[in-house]
Amino acid sequence: MAKFDAIFIGLTILDVAGRPVETIPAGGGVTFIDEIHLNPAGTAAGALMNAAKLGLRTATSACLGQDEKADFILATYARLGIDLRLIQRTDTAATSATMLTIRPNGERPALHCRGASDHLFVTEAEFDAVTDARFLHLGGTGLLAAMDGGQSAKLLAHAKARGLVTTFDLIAPNPGTLALLDDLLPHVDYFMPSIEEAAYLSGESDPEAAARFFIARGARAAVFKLGSEGSYTFTADGRSFRTPAFKVEVSDTTGCGDAYCGGFIAGLAKGLDLEEACRLGSATAALVATGLGSDAGVIDHDQVLRFIATTETRP
Repeated sequence: MAKFDAIFIGLTILDVAGRPVETIPAGGGVTFIDEIHLNPAGTAAGALMNAAKLGLRTATSACLGQDEKADFILATYARLGIDLRLIQRTDTAATSATMLTIRPNGERPALHCRGASDHLFVTEAEFDAVTDARFLHLGGTGLLAAMDGGQSAKLLAHAKARGLVTTFDLIAPNPGTLALLDDLLPHVDYFMPSIEEAAYLSGESDPEAAARFFIARGARAAVFKLGSEGSYTFTADGRSFRTPAFKVEVSDTTGCGDAYCGGFIAGLAKGLDLEEACRLGSATAALVATGLGSDAGVIDHDQVLRFIATTETRP
């Protein structure tokens, strides 16, 4: 039996978010805002925390600095019961971090400082330890310099050889990202970018056409996050469906896509079918949108189920 339900590997940062921010004061001026919040975040961390809240046995492989930002992240993880033994520390870089100025409409302009996440490197000798699970989520390709050199593809191939279900999300795609995906996607069960990322990489604005583009490159399914429009799923056997978003008062959209991934993985791990897992992902993302930060909104699995049962979806 696998030690964990799911292991999350990749981008792990500290977010410092403030809201509402309409303008940055000129010169040395001061503007008063309502709230400032610190939380772990990132394409791996945001999914991880929400999956842990939903009751999964979780661990993470990430690289943090020897600094106060890392101490905060580790303390938060410990409170959530996340296993910390696979986490790496480095004294050559600070923990990756982002400042977010949240607009009144929930948009989130970001100022990111790359750091220790670029130094994450899982060796072949560690592959068995980081795949001792039923699910493996790789999050953050594009901001994982050491792993993006080919090691991520080796790790995903190892996970598939051991029979794990693999999920994959990226960040900040650029003209070189597609070459990385050609090595990764043949080992990916569920490719889970935003529709904007998918359109940028594929050159296709239509979700089905974009999904076919990635499936032709090896992915077994594409699950595109559509923001306020929910999500779109297309599988290699031609099945497709949309999952609506839930109606909520949006406070901050930071981490909603990562939260969707965490809810989706939790759903599959709990035995839900694909459409039900997408619904759980959508509900998890909606709840995160009601608070500040990627750790907001979600309390536990029962709360999310009550939310699904009592909340209307968007058309």
